[in-house]
Amino acid sequence: MSTTETYTKSGAASRVEEVKPRGTAQQEPPMKPEPQREHEWLQKVVGEWTFEGEMTMEPGKSPEKFTGTESVRPLGGFWILIEGQSQMPSGSETMVITLGYDPQRERFVGGFVASMMPHLWLYDGSLDADEKVLTLNTEGPNMAAGGKLAKFKDVMEIKSDDHRVLTSHMLGDDEKWHKMMTIHYRRTK
Repeated sequence: MSTTETYTKSGAASRVEEVKPRGTAQQEPPMKPEPQREHEWLQKVVGEWTFEGEMTMEPGKSPEKFTGTESVRPLGGFWILIEGQSQMPSGSETMVITLGYDPQRERFVGGFVASMMPHLWLYDGSLDADEKVLTLNTEGPNMAAGGKLAKFKDVMEIKSDDHRVLTSHMLGDDEKWHKMMTIHYRRTK
């Protein structure tokens, strides 16, 4: 702390003032948030995975089978970053997913992009009471209806430390959820 003394003609100090140097006001250090239970839940998925899946592109058609690999890594203690490669009947595809938990909104949040389409899928979801199933709601192009937007949900279920299942559903014109895709993931390490 700096002080300034003011002197009278007699030379005696008449007052002492406190002077704070500019820009050095004491500030509280920024609060460092700690990962919460939901952030820790996401860490269960971190690792290397292979997967097998099947997808129905149009009602009444046979499902298409596909395989792939996935690498899931933590991004700090709050996010996971999922990078996948799959072999679809139409060719090789790449996708990236970010998932985290927003404590302010008390919701899981994230995004999904894939090399096969220009749409950014934004996730908003919740975990069930048993903490085994994460449901992520989103909106995206309805491939069967000329690309107009539809509501979707991706449901990730943890079966064991080394096995999880993802099912994707689309809300139909009949206001019912229709399963479009099922993927089984097996941990390799």
